[in-house]
Amino acid sequence: MAGYTMESDPDTSAKAIGRDLPISPKFSREICGMIRGMKVEEAVNALGDVISLRKAVPLKRYNKRVSHKKGTGPGRYPVKAAEAILSVIESAVSNAEYKGLDADNMFVSTISASRGQTMHGRMPRAHGRATQWNQETVNLEVILEEAE
Repeated sequence: MAGYTMESDPDTSAKAIGRDLPISPKFSREICGMIRGMKVEEAVNALGDVISLRKAVPLKRYNKRVSHKKGTGPGRYPVKAAEAILSVIESAVSNAEYKGLDADNMFVSTISASRGQTMHGRMPRAHGRATQWNQETVNLEVILEEAE
């Protein structure tokens, strides 16, 4: 991932990027779909609710044999991914404040998660064998824009 996938106006937007975050690519994709288009305060509150297990992330794509949660349908509580995405959003908010933008009047215009590099590992097994025990990583990009 060389740079950002979207072009944005530098006068009204703030960006942040997280590279090789050790979180699940599937859960990060679902969380990005949940908070895309939200105002920053709503997105931070929604991620805080996921971290405290009050609100489930609705699973649109990877939802086979997933129990339904009240008000959302099939969903889960990916705490680790929500914490990592929240930290990248907070970084984008601090970048906006540094640029002199109104952070309270911004919304998440672009948020995307793509697979990062795989950190290869092995787990010893019986009789001198070994099994792959790889760690998936995610590259996350956030662009916040001021609302009109």
